[in-house]
Amino acid sequence: MVQGEKKMSEFKRPDGRKNDELRPIEAKVGIIPNADGSAMYRSGDTVAIAAVYGPKKMHPQHQQDPSKGKLRCTYNMLSFSVSDRIRPGLNRRSTEIGKITEWALDPVLDLSKFPNMVVDVHIHITQADAGTRCAGINAASMALAQAGLPMKDLVTSVAMGKLDRTIVVDLTKEEEDWEEGEGPTDIPLSMTKDGKITHLQLDGKISPSQLKEAIDLSRKACAEVYEIQKKALKEAIEKNE
Repeated sequence: MVQGEKKMSEFKRPDGRKNDELRPIEAKVGIIPNADGSAMYRSGDTVAIAAVYGPKKMHPQHQQDPSKGKLRCTYNMLSFSVSDRIRPGLNRRSTEIGKITEWALDPVLDLSKFPNMVVDVHIHITQADAGTRCAGINAASMALAQAGLPMKDLVTSVAMGKLDRTIVVDLTKEEEDWEEGEGPTDIPLSMTKDGKITHLQLDGKISPSQLKEAIDLSRKACAEVYEIQKKALKEAIEKNE
């Protein structure tokens, strides 16, 4: 073994988790009474709340699609969500993540029965410790399902990463800022239950074989997230019966 190189089994994550271990997860739906659908998704110290409104008439009118309805996602990281307060309101990053969220969720939505209409999804990050876009997608997926919109499947999302040479699941902020060896690689991705990827980004350096390893590990992680999403939706239905 090359000096300084660690076997995967010897790698120690800052919070003590195994390489394929998710942070503690909590999920609830129906948390905002006046929304058509709503959900909260927590992964460790990252918390996302999503609220769905619609379908409703699309405004402005020139954005209407006569063949189907549109999905419109707004992502907002609240100023108190991190220790260093951030400027409130939308910015370039939040606009980009809102669009990414639309791309991740759109493949499972069937809005063909809602021409010229829009479904608005508002995502608020109330606590942030990395993986915020993934938490937002998970919350939004549950909120859309609770709203009763036609969906082929739920979408689950997880932030994969590479710390130096080691592939890990569900990065924390400390791991996103990893400086040892080759540094960090961030790979947020989303997929359906059958493993179809609806969104994948990559920030950093990774070999094709390591990317395959990351995707393989993500399928296991997303399967765990899916079961938690499904349980939250089932509990909400049983509570309302």
